[in-house]
Amino acid sequence: MQIQIVQASTERDIEATFASLAQLGVGALVVLPNAFFISRREQIAALAIRHAMPTIYFQREFAAAGGLMGYGPSVPDGYRQVGIYAARILKGEQPGDLPVQQSTKFELVINLNTARVLGLDVPLQLQQLADEVIE
Repeated sequence: MQIQIVQASTERDIEATFASLAQLGVGALVVLPNAFFISRREQIAALAIRHAMPTIYFQREFAAAGGLMGYGPSVPDGYRQVGIYAARILKGEQPGDLPVQQSTKFELVINLNTARVLGLDVPLQLQQLADEVIE
């Protein structure tokens, strides 16, 4: 198996990247966290479908926008943690004394509509493990 690392920083880059990945015969794609990608999630999901490229994303919102799967830290849980830390600071604790925390809650979202369009069968066991299945 070979891993191709590609980058895109403009709308045109995204389209060109998908075209080149398809030409290379890339069988699947992992989209890593990036604020620019979040703002272009509909475009990226649509291009993945157009190029018949199963793609997993770092956030549930991509699956909701038509992507195949989203797996990553729960955004609402992250905001909850921020609120807890803000309350501790407002009660007098020093920010530098608070421990660094990493996400402990992750979400798996599967879009079965997209799976069907891509001709993929998502195993029932994986569907049962998902936090959300979009049909």
